[in-house]
Amino acid sequence: MRQRSLIAITAALSAGALTLTACGSRDSGDKSSDSGGTVVTIGVDAPLTGDLSALGLGIRNSVDLAAKTANSQKYVNGVTFKVVAKDDQAQPSSGQQNATALVADKSVIGVVGPLNSSVAESMQKVFDDAKLVEVSPANTNPALTQGTNWATSKARTYKSYFRTATTDAIQGPFAAQYVFNDAKKKKVFVIDDKKTYGAGLAGTFTTEFKKLGGQVVGTQHINPDSKDFSAVATQVKNSGAEAVYYGGEYPQAGPLSKQIKAAGAKIPLIGGDGIYADDFIKLGGASATGDLATSVGAPVETLDSAKEFVANYAKGGYKEAYGAYGGYSYDSAWSIIEAVKKVVDDNGGKLPDDARAKVTAAVQNVSFDGVTGKVSFDEFGDATNKQLTVYAVENGAWKAVKSGTYAG
Repeated sequence: MRQRSLIAITAALSAGALTLTACGSRDSGDKSSDSGGTVVTIGVDAPLTGDLSALGLGIRNSVDLAAKTANSQKYVNGVTFKVVAKDDQAQPSSGQQNATALVADKSVIGVVGPLNSSVAESMQKVFDDAKLVEVSPANTNPALTQGTNWATSKARTYKSYFRTATTDAIQGPFAAQYVFNDAKKKKVFVIDDKKTYGAGLAGTFTTEFKKLGGQVVGTQHINPDSKDFSAVATQVKNSGAEAVYYGGEYPQAGPLSKQIKAAGAKIPLIGGDGIYADDFIKLGGASATGDLATSVGAPVETLDSAKEFVANYAKGGYKEAYGAYGGYSYDSAWSIIEAVKKVVDDNGGKLPDDARAKVTAAVQNVSFDGVTGKVSFDEFGDATNKQLTVYAVENGAWKAVKSGTYAG
């Protein structure tokens, strides 16, 4: 994030959302407001209720902060941003319905989200058909940007889709290198939840781990709707595995870790960014100590570029933590804001009637210093920032143990 004045936005953050009033709408945003400017909407899609709401609410709040910051600074002359957030409950069907509703709202100029790769799959075509840009702070499945045959032949399917998080094509192998080279674990049992994110992540981990010389001593799939993993826990115990790699999310990973230890396998569970949440530790209990997770980027609290974001989020009075994707959500929203600014500046200070298409095209070329570092996108819409971090559970909290990039 550019170093922006804290003074100008403190009042707005303390007071809450700016009052936005308007009447009438069209593709280029709401053309009239009491102040004579244009009101445009940034949509948010995330799980705001349910098991993954701890992550989804942090996404929503961080986008809200970005919009308030832009408004307080009058960053785009004549444009006021508002935020409309929709709950997908981590369900693809809900995500698709939300995408349709956001497209129908002609004031929506861009969308941040979703959290889940499986939800993104259901939304991409809806947004692309409407030329409405979508920027995810959390999706990591490579196929979303590089096509289903990404491992052998990359091909971008939807030009309206971008993400600020790096992909599992990097995250899985990064975890495998850490497990094999740093943790010195040579025998791993691999489990996934059969969902797009989990299965994809487990697959890229497995390929790299075997390439390094590691042995996969067992594989299994779990039902993400279940809480009883005793059968697979027994399989892990009998396999002789030195570690478990789990492709999935924290609501299942916490109980799974706990039950594996209870079965007598005192070995660490390793997962991706889907388990990097405080709720994993709550669900796993004391036995979660020593478990590992990789997550995108570096710890926000350690970045000079994030100090202003962290301070302003605290001043904003949000009840929920910004979580693993807060910085990426702010940067996703800011990439849309930067694109709107470019389109307005190029059109004599006004949004054109084909604003959605022009904003989508402009996002491809945005480049700025964000909360998470340099923000820009490659030819597939993927983040150019490829940094990742390994975290370990120590004394009831996540602690960063290694940051870097995948040495492929």
